Amino acid sequence: MERIIKKELGAKLKERRLQLKLTQREVAARLGIAQPVYERFEKGVYECNYDQLAAICRLLDISSDYLLGLTEY
Repeated sequence: MERIIKKELGAKLKERRLQLKLTQREVAARLGIAQPVYERFEKGVYECNYDQLAAICRLLDISSDYLLGLTEY
């Protein structure tokens, strides 16, 4: 179950990043993390912590409820 949630969150991150026409490298740089780390968030391999999730939400202008599957948008 946990793996499915990480995959879904990662797919939503990727979808939103592409909507904003940003590269993984650009997002990672703005978050202050390495690009391979951000890539693993999108692939559902790594979990982001609370601070990273909040920063991602602000950067991508997306709600944490949506990313976590609590709302549909």
